[in-house]
Amino acid sequence: MPPIIKVIIPAYNEEASIAKVVSEIPPIVDEIIVVSNNSTDTTVQNARTAGATVLSEKRKGYGYACLKGMDYLASKNPKPDIIVFLDGDYSDYPEELTKIVAPILDENIDLVIGARVKELREKGSMTGPQIFGNWLATSLMKLFFGAKFTDLGPFRAIKYEKLLALEMEDKTYGWTVEMQLKAIKKNYTYTEVPVKYKNRIGTSKVSGTVKGAIFAGVKILGWIFKYSFK
Repeated sequence: MPPIIKVIIPAYNEEASIAKVVSEIPPIVDEIIVVSNNSTDTTVQNARTAGATVLSEKRKGYGYACLKGMDYLASKNPKPDIIVFLDGDYSDYPEELTKIVAPILDENIDLVIGARVKELREKGSMTGPQIFGNWLATSLMKLFFGAKFTDLGPFRAIKYEKLLALEMEDKTYGWTVEMQLKAIKKNYTYTEVPVKYKNRIGTSKVSGTVKGAIFAGVKILGWIFKYSFK
């Protein structure tokens, strides 16, 4: 039997992009779950019209939205084999999902990160603070844990059972780094796949504001130092 693949897309006011994201996800996916993170525009209607299952999470925070999607999956049978996460802003190329899941399907890898490498990034798609933050975080992960990550990219795939075993808890911007750190601690197999990255539709809720960028940086570094002294 083919593997059951489910996609979770956190989305906050992504009315202009969410239908594009949903419609371009390859047909190997069994279900696309868009979690509206207290959106006040037409994100919900647009996602539903595009064919997604739509959930609502009133508590703002990327992690809250991801956890809502996981709670939904826990109530369903049969359980998925692979979970894919990507953003709802159309900065990722949804059709590259097949590349993201390939190492799991072909090599039995536990976790795959879509790495936004410089040569595949559209100019301006990542801000200076984002690029520096990724470099700093992955450098510290290499220093403290011997990790080989080069990015904290949101486009990622993980085996469902392995995801559950991580007992994810971050409610906001630390979700991605928490997953990677816990995967290292549990000796999961992991790899990165270079992916294309383009300028998002609309304004980023994280890198688009000074407050968001600072808060995200603090959360990410907090997780790294927390695990460094465990």
